[in-house]
Amino acid sequence: MLFNETQIKGAWLVNLQRIGDERGFFARAWCAKEFEKYGISSNLSQANLSYSLKCGTLRGMHYQVAPNSEMKAVRCVRGALFDVIIDLRPNSETYKQWIGYELNDENKLMLVVPEGCAHGFLTLSDKSEAFYLSSSAYAPDSERGLRWDDPSFNVKWPFNPIEISNKDKSWSNYE
Repeated sequence: MLFNETQIKGAWLVNLQRIGDERGFFARAWCAKEFEKYGISSNLSQANLSYSLKCGTLRGMHYQVAPNSEMKAVRCVRGALFDVIIDLRPNSETYKQWIGYELNDENKLMLVVPEGCAHGFLTLSDKSEAFYLSSSAYAPDSERGLRWDDPSFNVKWPFNPIEISNKDKSWSNYE
């Protein structure tokens, strides 16, 4: 795996190190030893799959607070996503900054979302699927969110969503 540091402290863009031949390729998608080498939690509690039927579906911006803060490692396994992280850690040098990357089934990139950061994505194609690993199980009492269009962050989405859940519409702006 090839780890590329992003502008958000503790967030990584991970590319597959492909070993190929006439059949295709082989690559490790997860390695605890390598993740630990880069200071990323290798303790996994959940593996999740998110399927979105329509292009323009927005999911986010979600995070969990202590004691259930979570690291996520997100990969698009079908279709395409614009995947976003917002740093909500007040003591971070990248506090209130955001990054966004296209993850798709061709580039096979993985985005590592550190604990204390909000995460969400906008689908760029119909029938998109995101597969992600999480260091903490879903805990409803620790769940938080913020608006995808919060002016505090000014995220530059590729376009406005056409599908968004009532729950995601109801999040407040960040205070």
